[in-house]
Amino acid sequence: MTISSFKAKIYELTKLIPKGRVAAYGQLAALAGRPKSARAVGVFMRQNPDAPNIPCHRVVASDGSLTGYSIGNGLSTKKSLLIKEGVKFKVSKVDLSLSLWHP
Repeated sequence: MTISSFKAKIYELTKLIPKGRVAAYGQLAALAGRPKSARAVGVFMRQNPDAPNIPCHRVVASDGSLTGYSIGNGLSTKKSLLIKEGVKFKVSKVDLSLSLWHP
């Protein structure tokens, strides 16, 4: 099975997000050259073939909301992983002013 070059680019970008940082779906789409494809990025994260090598838990909504995580106990697992890595939160959302990845 081959994956599209866009999907492969998204997975490669996701691997670059360091511990303690997050990226937004739309941010990854823009970095891969398709800024209107944030939803496709979400689909790719859901289909992640290689967690934890592709750290999909580090991808969040553009407002810092946690969305779509199916490992463990879902979003609570995603939040726990991010907190362990040093990501900062404001209540239930990631504090993007402190934790957004700037490649």
